[in-house]
Amino acid sequence: MIYTTALAMWLGTTVAIIAQENQDQKVDDTIEILMNKKEVAVQEEKEALRKEVEAINKKLEEKSISTEEAIELKNKAAEKRALNIENRLAILDNQIEFLERNEHEIGTDIIESETSILIGIGQKDMDDDRVLGVKIRKRNPKNPFDRRTTSHLNMAVGLNNVITQGESFDNSEFKIGGSRFFELGYSFKTRVFKNSNWLRLKYGLSFQFNGLKPIDNQYFVENGNQTELQTFPFDLKKSKFRMDNLVVPVFFEFGPSEKKDFGDYFRYSTYRKISIGLGGYAGLNLNTRQKLKYREDGRRRKDKIKQSYNTSNLVYGISGYISWKEVGLYAKYDLNPIFKDNPIKQRNISVGLRYDWN
Repeated sequence: MIYTTALAMWLGTTVAIIAQENQDQKVDDTIEILMNKKEVAVQEEKEALRKEVEAINKKLEEKSISTEEAIELKNKAAEKRALNIENRLAILDNQIEFLERNEHEIGTDIIESETSILIGIGQKDMDDDRVLGVKIRKRNPKNPFDRRTTSHLNMAVGLNNVITQGESFDNSEFKIGGSRFFELGYSFKTRVFKNSNWLRLKYGLSFQFNGLKPIDNQYFVENGNQTELQTFPFDLKKSKFRMDNLVVPVFFEFGPSEKKDFGDYFRYSTYRKISIGLGGYAGLNLNTRQKLKYREDGRRRKDKIKQSYNTSNLVYGISGYISWKEVGLYAKYDLNPIFKDNPIKQRNISVGLRYDWN
């Protein structure tokens, strides 16, 4: 029994020593990796500076900048890269000092961890992407050399109205300020040409909510296979007609961009550039509803009526925008009639602002 206990104690001590030695070895290996990263950081910044100087010299040869401007740009580039080296080395030195000071206390999970968790809404990460919700990423991700496709959220708001066949737009039966639309979608943007970013294809999925408010105390009435405006028997406080659509928008977007070279990868940026998008959309009418608020015999009444109202099941149209940074003027026009069987065709038109979180 004594020998068995002694053997167990010896084995436990030996395992603990081996585990500690393995952990110490991992700390030493990590420190060596960080030391090597210091040399890599210096070389990366020097290489980036060399490329920036070459680009400045090329502009000087093309006479797009003066000699004084070239000198100033080179000085700024050199100062930026020097500060980058200083900051990157300081970060690595701090990591090394932390490991050396706590080498016997650090758990292997800290040393070996290769992932990180990002939580945020609307902020940009290292890859210039939006972080929505929770995202798990490797600690030192390898940026792809070229990224031809990106994705982002988009939203549009504005005013709605109707163009009636054979009638002037001035004689509209709907409130211009009260009839509004809202659109929310997710878009992908792909560079069409390999070595140029002047033309992009933008496509995705969007929800459209088109609202119309009739004037003169009117509301929509379904009369057989046709839908018409009639005068409501009571004084309407609110009369609103809404169509909800799910569509696939497709745009050809063109405009200038700036190519940013980061050494081992590059990106095209359209920030502070004008972008023009022309295209269209097609999809389905998900539902149609009407909301009425009024008083009947002194009592407040609110009716929410959900039915087809003979609206078109398929929706399709043309749209376009012109943007600066993330905001642009936006317009869309339904080519399909609102009511499919009405003898006089009416089509929805929208004008407003569009937000693209590129």
